[in-house]
Amino acid sequence: MTNTYLSDGFATHKVEAMVKLLGLDPLGTEQWDFLQSETTQDLQAAPGSGKTTLIGLKLALMADAWTSRTSGICVLSYTNTAKNEIADRVTSVAAGRNLLRYPHFIGTIQSFVHTFLALPAVRAKGVEVRSVDDAAFETAAIRLLQRPDYSTLRSFVERQRDGTSVVTGATFAYKNGALVVTGATREPRFSAESASGKQLTSLKWTLARRGVFRYQDMYAIAQQYLTEHPGIAPAVSARFPFVLLDEMQDTSAIQHELLDLVFAASATVVQRVGDTNQGIYSDAGAADGAVAAFPLTGAPELPVSRRFGPQIAAVASRLAVRRPQQVHGAGPDGQVAVLLYDEATAADVVPTFERMAAATIPEDVLLRRPPRVLGARQAPGTSKAYPQSISCYVPGYTAPGRPTAHRALIDAVRTAGTQWRSGQNSHEATTELWNALRASFTPLTGEPLPALGRLERSATTPGGRIRILLRELLVHGTTFGEASWSMITEQLNVQMSLLADRPLKTVGLEFTPAAQTAMSAADVPTVPAGFPAVRAVPGTIQSAKGETHAATLVLECLEKSGRKFDVAEALRMVAEKSDPQRELKTVQAAVQLVFVGATRPTYLLVFAAHRDRSKQYAEAMTHAGWDIRDLTKH
Repeated sequence: MTNTYLSDGFATHKVEAMVKLLGLDPLGTEQWDFLQSETTQDLQAAPGSGKTTLIGLKLALMADAWTSRTSGICVLSYTNTAKNEIADRVTSVAAGRNLLRYPHFIGTIQSFVHTFLALPAVRAKGVEVRSVDDAAFETAAIRLLQRPDYSTLRSFVERQRDGTSVVTGATFAYKNGALVVTGATREPRFSAESASGKQLTSLKWTLARRGVFRYQDMYAIAQQYLTEHPGIAPAVSARFPFVLLDEMQDTSAIQHELLDLVFAASATVVQRVGDTNQGIYSDAGAADGAVAAFPLTGAPELPVSRRFGPQIAAVASRLAVRRPQQVHGAGPDGQVAVLLYDEATAADVVPTFERMAAATIPEDVLLRRPPRVLGARQAPGTSKAYPQSISCYVPGYTAPGRPTAHRALIDAVRTAGTQWRSGQNSHEATTELWNALRASFTPLTGEPLPALGRLERSATTPGGRIRILLRELLVHGTTFGEASWSMITEQLNVQMSLLADRPLKTVGLEFTPAAQTAMSAADVPTVPAGFPAVRAVPGTIQSAKGETHAATLVLECLEKSGRKFDVAEALRMVAEKSDPQRELKTVQAAVQLVFVGATRPTYLLVFAAHRDRSKQYAEAMTHAGWDIRDLTKH
């Protein structure tokens, strides 16, 4: 790798100059060691330890010293959010912007597999890819199932509970040198040689020949491609002499296997960074394998969190279920609290949290990083247990980012316009409106459209022109007529197509009259007396991964097995000082999500717990310095 960049790229004076340029804090020993490492290694990083900042610093240094015009740096992450954050960091310096161009690559593991392996494999067979999307595949599969050719399979599906998942979840797997059809989560309840099995295989391959795939299909196709064309892996590894893998803890077994097939036997330097205790995305079947592989024994650690202080760090250390980890809090002194509630007072939990945040945190800080309300589940299931989800605490809560799933875009525009005109959470209104547009204009292939922060600002670019249109939608959101709506959707069609630079499918662009109950401008509510000016933003723990908040409320929810409540189990483990590695797998999975939520805040961490389940731990929590508030006594 040393032939591709200047030999003094990580020299002390260059590192110190870049640290000063970026306005970063002085580096610790572990950070210096990682920056100057030029060999394959892992790095285990605690929440808030500056992992992303360190990655950005290293990449900026490498970009500044890079000399090769044909070999590049490959930066991979599990999520688009993490990938975008890295891209934002490296482009803050002029040299770093080169990493967004050939020969470099910054993207998700999925997009890497698409770009260099799966899509070339499909196109080599003469197939034009129409979509790589689970929802698009589901729609196409259900439509195809109605044909007479699939009557036996259709009859089987109709007799089964949730039988359509057999068809909608039909996925390719690479086994014994061939692509076979299996289920997304489990094998179908019939053999491949049965009449239903043969028809499922036929249906899957028919859609494949039409270019309609599920996300998971691309990994199997990539595996076959690498096996049948042994020259591909050396070619890709030669293109990328340095690979940096972020959020390694979320990499699934099949992703890990594919990356090993490409890079393990080569001279490529692979550095992997992550926090195994935050691994919440790996599928259940692959999680154990992925965890065992990262971090390698003896890997260095970044144990110091600058996000929060000792109180929150102590909670994080007790809830580290995958790997024992002593987190040291070097951030601001924070407060940990518990709100005990019952069925009659559940609706008081969020307002109480908002008042606590307003009373303890300066308003300018809250405005920069609004308080967040997080839960593991968005909506309740069929269980009668209470509470199950965010919606049990926040009546009327709907998942952000999906406003057009069941309604027209114009309804989302009216809602965002009303919120924007009220003067509250204007950034949130803009973000939600952009998410509505992203849901209405979906690329047929490749990655989704970028987050709002990634849109360019220059009015000469599609991103800048879309920003202008967003403001137009917000300003006139409550007053659009059919003619003006038609004109602006035409402009949106043009600019979104230019931004995507690939085919788009559009949904929900039709005009619908405003409901008679819609609020006029004069009816827009103001903040009630006694309520804080900065309101909390609800969402899932998963959606907040990687974020930093001024204050975070973690809501107790029913865990996946439907037998236990996540926050109650987390509080029990803290109070009893139990060994997380000895807990049930279901409890570990639930508490792992709580860990992610509990490590987001800087100043205030609050848990909401049902009084009947957690009152018994109040004495131990008070002894630890926590603020315990029983809402049932007010």
